Amino acid sequence: MARMTTSLLMATALIATAGCAKKPPKTLPPAPAEQPTTPQGDYGNNEGQTMSSLAEQFRREVTSDTVHFGLDMYDIDAEAQGILNSQATWLAAHPDVRITIEGHCDERGTREYNLALGDRRANSAKNYLAARGVAASRITTISYGKERPIALGSDEQSWAQNRRAVTIVLN
Repeated sequence: MARMTTSLLMATALIATAGCAKKPPKTLPPAPAEQPTTPQGDYGNNEGQTMSSLAEQFRREVTSDTVHFGLDMYDIDAEAQGILNSQATWLAAHPDVRITIEGHCDERGTREYNLALGDRRANSAKNYLAARGVAASRITTISYGKERPIALGSDEQSWAQNRRAVTIVLN
């Protein structure tokens, strides 16, 4: 009887585990292609520009695409205001451009803490741009926490570079 119960439990466990297995997709997504151009139409001075050229133009014409923060902070200081003001001016001149603001942290702290802090950093930059007239619907945010460092050292200089919010032009 014990042997039959054990066999029954083993069979049930195997069936339950098999049901949870992740099945591969039927088709794979297409490989990355050349950067598409924006659709033709009334797009002001964006007409015919590729996404990468708009991103390059953004990086050339704004003070910086990156705002830095102090340790465990997400407030917008005077330096960050200057950077975000230049971004707001550029975005006002390009009303069809959408952006993503990435929040980043240094390596210290737990993964969960840093994801939450990165989210607060990205949202503080978003809220500042929205207060400067950029439609919030044009801005998405994402937090990478400590997962995407720009500097790989474990010293204050590296940590300072990694505590940031980066504006990425989407189109």
